[in-house]
Amino acid sequence: MFDRERIRNFSIVAHIDHGKSTLADRILQETGAVTGREMRDQFLDDMDLEREMGITIKANRATVHCTLDGVEYMLNLIDTPGHVDFHYEVSRALAACEGVLLLVDAAQGVQAQTVANAYLAVEAGLEIIPVINKIDLPTARPEDVAAELETLLGIPSEDALFTSAKTGVGMDSLFRAIVTRIPPPADDPNGPLKALVYDAKPDPHRGAICHIRLKSGRLARGQAIRFMAAGRSYQVSELGKFRPKPTPVDALAAGEVGYMVAGIKTIHDVNIGDTVTLDNAPADKPLPGYQPPQRMVFCDFYPGPMTEAHRLRQALENLWLNDNSFSFEPVHSTALGFGFRCGFLGLLHMKIIQERLERESDIDVVQTAPTVTYEVLTKSGEVITIDAPSRLPDLSTVEEIREPMIEASLIVPSEYIGAVMKIAEQRRGEYRKTDYLSPQRVMLNYRFPLAETVYDFYDRLKAATRGYGSLDYEVIGYQAGALSKLDILVNGIPVDALSVIVHRDKAERRGRALIRRLREEIDRQMFDVPLQACLGKRVIARETIRAMRKNVTAKCYGGDVTRKRKLLEKQKEGKKRMKTVGRVTISQEAFMAVLDPGDDAV
Repeated sequence: MFDRERIRNFSIVAHIDHGKSTLADRILQETGAVTGREMRDQFLDDMDLEREMGITIKANRATVHCTLDGVEYMLNLIDTPGHVDFHYEVSRALAACEGVLLLVDAAQGVQAQTVANAYLAVEAGLEIIPVINKIDLPTARPEDVAAELETLLGIPSEDALFTSAKTGVGMDSLFRAIVTRIPPPADDPNGPLKALVYDAKPDPHRGAICHIRLKSGRLARGQAIRFMAAGRSYQVSELGKFRPKPTPVDALAAGEVGYMVAGIKTIHDVNIGDTVTLDNAPADKPLPGYQPPQRMVFCDFYPGPMTEAHRLRQALENLWLNDNSFSFEPVHSTALGFGFRCGFLGLLHMKIIQERLERESDIDVVQTAPTVTYEVLTKSGEVITIDAPSRLPDLSTVEEIREPMIEASLIVPSEYIGAVMKIAEQRRGEYRKTDYLSPQRVMLNYRFPLAETVYDFYDRLKAATRGYGSLDYEVIGYQAGALSKLDILVNGIPVDALSVIVHRDKAERRGRALIRRLREEIDRQMFDVPLQACLGKRVIARETIRAMRKNVTAKCYGGDVTRKRKLLEKQKEGKKRMKTVGRVTISQEAFMAVLDPGDDAV
């Protein structure tokens, strides 16, 4: 067994695109865990989608060894995602660590997720090592960025390390800081076995593979174990570590991180955050575990023209085995048939799930516009939660509708404060305060309705600040508002998937803008198609998609005019029948048009 005093467990956390994966690659190279022949960019990112998008989606881990002053140390590192949607992945990774490397881009400086991740580490009681990365860039300003860290987070600027993960500058100082500043695990090697399940992955041959961190005791191959929350018992068939490829070992001791295979048939039998203990000598009480993921964005997935509903269900179940942070349940729409209502951590998470469904399962998906959850207080005093406008009760029974609110931190260059505040005002933002990080950069704090920021707010922020703005947010609860349901009727039939919940002050403008967009996106039919936006029984906007016309009298050369009238009347009767039985095909673009409020609706 490796001496516990020479083990260091740490995560790499940062804002998106500040160099986490590149630093992880450099650590693997410098410690010899990966040869030059095996090395590739983003080595730990094992999904094709991660490589194409250049982002980390799932936290990845590796165990490496380094020698300092003649003493060998075991370093267990976890490379975490940087996007706000995967905040939950970061919090899970930190529970398996004693310290973090807080990475900051030397050119971009402190960003919103830098602050959020630093607070997460402080709340978890972890040692923070500030690392100013990308000092090789021509626009790098490492001393200024270190001063920003001290101003905003209270981290002494002299504690910051200056590195370039790309060129390898400063790596020796980084390894020395990891060894000297991050404490060894304080776990009890002689206590009862307590291992935290912080992640799990499915394997078609070996069942669920649990990623564990031993908090106390010792676990060996062949021992009988029990999941304390699930109450299920298994026998360990394989233990191992990620070096960075899975490498079997005979045992794991307190303070170590690894994986466990125990003939667990499916990932449904594993609860993330559960405690593993010995079946014949169980611990008295489990570890604290995790809060379940909070899904804030919902949308419906329906099978496309070339896909059947049972194939979509199978694809969702297979994907859930690999990423159980999203949820799905069956729904039925009058216009679209059978589908599934899915819940996600955020908009990027939703896009990634859709992309993986189409790529990995080769299916065609029609996705409706995403919505957020609302609380509804009925006149009987009951509070219900809805995740789709179609599930809103009859308004005559509703006392008030409450929308989710977020506390948002916007870090922007000071010259763009006016433009950003204008966008915030348009999205019903409530100003809280301003903090100056430096004469050139400020952090604005606002309170927003989540529904106003879920679609294009981040893009507009980036456009208004020429790419230099960043955003982080935290859901703080629900607040009553003047909200109502905006129904969309296509050819006189309500389409649930196009309905939205809007603020009454914006309802008319939003309805008119939406109907105009739908008129552009829905194809013309052989009959007139009316489009209507309604608030309750009142129609507030209407457009008509005119029918395609055919000249049925083209072959009539001269002759009695009654013959032409007869043909026109016959065409008219045919269109009436077609309008009665005809079904309007609604494209994916039409559903997504609901998301874009446009300039008329902001």
